[in-house]
Amino acid sequence: MKKSVAGLLILASVLGLFLVGCSKGEDVAVVLNKDKPLVFFNRQPSDPTTGTIDMDSMNWNDKTYYVGFDAAGGGAVQGKLITDYLAKADPATLDRNGDGILGYVLCIGDVGHNDSKARTEGIRKALGTWDGSTDPGKVKEGSVTVGGTTLKVVELEGKAMTGTDGSTWNANAATEAMGGWATKFGTAIDMVVSNNDGMAMGCLQASNYPAGVPIFGYDANADAIEAIGAGKLTGTVSQNVDAQAAGTLQVLRNLLDGLTGADVYTKGFSEPDQWGNKITPAVDYRANEKAVMAQNAGVNADNWQMYTAGTRDAGIKQSAAPSKKVLLTIYNSADNFLSSSYLPALQYYAPLMGIDLTVVQGDGQNESSCLDKFTNLNNYDAYAVNMVKTNSGRDYTDKLKY
Repeated sequence: MKKSVAGLLILASVLGLFLVGCSKGEDVAVVLNKDKPLVFFNRQPSDPTTGTIDMDSMNWNDKTYYVGFDAAGGGAVQGKLITDYLAKADPATLDRNGDGILGYVLCIGDVGHNDSKARTEGIRKALGTWDGSTDPGKVKEGSVTVGGTTLKVVELEGKAMTGTDGSTWNANAATEAMGGWATKFGTAIDMVVSNNDGMAMGCLQASNYPAGVPIFGYDANADAIEAIGAGKLTGTVSQNVDAQAAGTLQVLRNLLDGLTGADVYTKGFSEPDQWGNKITPAVDYRANEKAVMAQNAGVNADNWQMYTAGTRDAGIKQSAAPSKKVLLTIYNSADNFLSSSYLPALQYYAPLMGIDLTVVQGDGQNESSCLDKFTNLNNYDAYAVNMVKTNSGRDYTDKLKY
């Protein structure tokens, strides 16, 4: 009998490792880190060379999803934004040296990043300079209609904007490059195109930026929208940051509430969730990638006021959802889009949706700058990951194994 009692006590102590008392005196199972929700956002797990989605990371568990935007579609939107502008432009004014050639320079964010590749491809296809590659210099002569006149198109130079510290998408590198281009090419530069707003704004900081030359960015950052209103920036693309940020939190909320299947990406998106919240902009779901994608829109002098800072989604209101703790990483504290647009949106919506965010940020160069802060994992109910490199998903899931 004593042995039986002792055995029961040992069994109870072992079970105690997996049970905790709740406020009502009931016991609930402890959720292991490997079974908690994991949402990658903004930088989709993928091979930086081929762009192939890293489905090993996406299938880490049944609560793993990606929330971002349609990168390929965004590249096409930027390309159309440019050609729509050119269709109405005066060729005599645009062609600064009158050589019958539209010469442009291109700021490339990161040659190994899917978003950068998609934007470069979209730009080159729109201008006819696409030659099957997104690499710098891998282009052909194109043509485009400018105000009813066909002009040849030449990419004078495309360059990856890498800072002296190794960081990509670097605005300071763009300022330096623009200064060099203005000196090197002079009036042959008829247009400037950038993979993001940060680099476009960096170009405008060059002391010898050619006045009046149209320049296009991407992201619809607050300073870029203001620059469009001031007539300095010609256009940008909104990747709908509020839909992305709220979408990241909504997927987490749904998973934390125990939803499964289609409810994960429909509740709060195409229909209100149990707390009455519903994101206003339409999003798409790609089942083969487990990805929720926000849609893109071109922004120019005609509609920039619709995208001014401070406009939040009225479909997200204060809810009675129980508070849950989420650890969230941002790959680079100096990234203009994430720091000035994405993070403020996260911080606005999280309290409304009952999510207590802990944000850690990296340096944009070394994965360890995020991974070293991806700690105390048992203290959180879920995780949201924005990686330095898109092929680093396993580095994070390895830390969640136990």
